[in-house]
Amino acid sequence: MKNIRYITFLLLAVFAVSCSDDLLDKLPEDEISPEQYWKTPNDLALFLNQFYTTFPVHSGWNGGIFEFDNNSDNLAQVSINTRFVGSNNTAPTSDGTWNTNYGRIRSVNYYLENSETAEGPEDVIEAYNGEAYFFRAMFYFELLQKFGGVPYIDKVLNTDSPELKSPRVPRNELATKIIEDLDNAIAKLKPKSATEPFRVHRGIALALKSNVALYEGTWEKYHEGTAFAAPSNESAKFLQMAADAAETLMDEGNYSLYNSGELDTYWSLFTKVDYSGVSEVMFWKKYDTSEGVDHRVGHYIPQSGAGTGVTKSLVDSYLSIDGQPIAVSPLYSPSQESSLTTIVEDRDPRLAQTIATPGDLITERAGNPDIFFEYPTFRDNNEVVSTTGYQIYKGGSTDEGQRTESTIGAIIYRYAEVLLNFAEAKAELGTLTQGDLDKSINLLRARVGMPPLTLAPVADPNKAFPELSDLINEIRRERRVELALEGKRFNDLMRWKADHLIIGKRLQGFKIIGSDMEDEFADLIGSSILVNEEGYIDPYINAIPDGYGFNPNRDYLSAIPTEQIVLTDGAVIQNPGWE
Repeated sequence: MKNIRYITFLLLAVFAVSCSDDLLDKLPEDEISPEQYWKTPNDLALFLNQFYTTFPVHSGWNGGIFEFDNNSDNLAQVSINTRFVGSNNTAPTSDGTWNTNYGRIRSVNYYLENSETAEGPEDVIEAYNGEAYFFRAMFYFELLQKFGGVPYIDKVLNTDSPELKSPRVPRNELATKIIEDLDNAIAKLKPKSATEPFRVHRGIALALKSNVALYEGTWEKYHEGTAFAAPSNESAKFLQMAADAAETLMDEGNYSLYNSGELDTYWSLFTKVDYSGVSEVMFWKKYDTSEGVDHRVGHYIPQSGAGTGVTKSLVDSYLSIDGQPIAVSPLYSPSQESSLTTIVEDRDPRLAQTIATPGDLITERAGNPDIFFEYPTFRDNNEVVSTTGYQIYKGGSTDEGQRTESTIGAIIYRYAEVLLNFAEAKAELGTLTQGDLDKSINLLRARVGMPPLTLAPVADPNKAFPELSDLINEIRRERRVELALEGKRFNDLMRWKADHLIIGKRLQGFKIIGSDMEDEFADLIGSSILVNEEGYIDPYINAIPDGYGFNPNRDYLSAIPTEQIVLTDGAVIQNPGWE
């Protein structure tokens, strides 16, 4: 019976990824129906398992989640980000995100229309239904972030269903539908303590709701009046939803920030094999070599440059230890740029726990001398080379056994992001209080020994968003620093309409000319280590001498695949700038 269920699950999963006209059709009559298959709550769980492979986690031979910022201004990978370059100017025929997500949505719709065939404890079945609502929301949110408003389908269709030619719904209407699904999930799911390990629970749905609402709220606020705006500005509604969802999760008291009590507490958060007892980690993926489930993050981080590098822009974002921007702090001097050792002195401790500095333990070896970081990996191939001199240290285990078949867990949701969502939403609404800061951002700062943020922070003459208040600038800085290299930055730049940080810019790195590394790598400077006139490593100076050509009238959203425009007889229209 177990094998029959497994085979049936595979049939359903394969059908779910169909990308032709029959994408949303019902199952063929010769397949096992839900009445035959979904008899117990466990049968529902088996069907839902297919969606658990869709979370962004470590996989394969790469730096895992710690390279997800390669599409932003936090990391400069060997291959230049074409979205920022603005070189993609032709709409593709098809798109993997579109096809795959609608296949998954079709499977969720099928589940929701048929899960009632299972018999068992109502609360257990309802919790599985809550998972389905969560996943449908997650898949539509991915589509919203990439394409804006898309056709909204919440039922299984036939080949002649008129909904197959549905037009795109406005983005704020889609966001509202997503949040409705999340509200259903929140109502049906159980708390983490009453949920089977590694399954979606109520706290995750609240966290995703705060993410969705913050994204849409800030998008509508900062894109108002542009071709990417929603039909009506509902930013305040969504921002309040974001703040409320985050605060509900905070008030329930089920999560707290991890603190080892050691100086490297931030770094150590990202290097654990088992997160089951870490209260900050709300959801994570477990790896087990004995089951063939592992990754190679430890092969790249912190062993090598991983074919990328932290940017000067990110490094400059870290405050001095007195809580002031480096442009004004008496504790900082530009001369600190001459060494990887001095660049982190008297700075926010998270900087030294994010980039590798001389003396950092790289590999702890039993019976052999330990390996310590001395220089960035400049003398190697593109796969492992450091592009900026600021080599990734965050997320790298020093355990020799984790260098190849690594089982370090992949964090998917952590409580810190919820705290940041709360503070940002309240600040955007203009309702942030000192008490709000003290129960959110200042908890993050206290963990690493940084001074608390106040409602009237010290002004930074080089603030990233000159048109905005010092407070919002500091909240955005805190988000960048705390969530660095976790794949959040690109979507933040998009929702903040931050093209001024992209257009005409090149990503720079360490100031190698005049540094304590200049002699060591003199033979590479000007050849494999490209440098600008100010002495900073400038990996893209030849490829894009005029900087990124991001098109603010086109590149905030991806092109709708042209096959969808044809299949819907033009009901689905193209995004701005791609016509």
